[in-house]
Amino acid sequence: MMQHTFAGAASLAALLLVGSTYAESKSLEAPASDAMPPVELIISMKDGKPVCDPAEILLPANTNVALHIVSSADAPITITAPGQFENGLVLHADGDLIHAASEKGYTIRQKGQGTLRLRTMKPGQEEYACTSNRNANDPFKGKLTLTLPAG
Repeated sequence: MMQHTFAGAASLAALLLVGSTYAESKSLEAPASDAMPPVELIISMKDGKPVCDPAEILLPANTNVALHIVSSADAPITITAPGQFENGLVLHADGDLIHAASEKGYTIRQKGQGTLRLRTMKPGQEEYACTSNRNANDPFKGKLTLTLPAG
């Protein structure tokens, strides 16, 4: 009986693994480019509010990118951009990054750093924001510009 239960559990685990892998790979089309350009976002505090640099993030559209985030802020900072940080577009997150409960962004721990590997959206321009709990009603706002990849 014990051996049969173990085999059933192993089969279920294999089905779940195959199912989740299939669902993830099916959701994204091939990237527009195989290059994964590294981009760095630096967060600091000025007058008690977070400041993100660069104010305009330029990325190739529909491409896998690595966004390295470094914060010297003395508080956790949440980075948001409409649609960009939803589960289907985030390939991997590591370091001091936590997916925000709203699924609309990532929070970087106080004086933390981490890397987000993600698939960018279609060409266009969105606003991105950096917010701390102290200034939730007055976030730093920047531009996320997605352009067609070169070549």
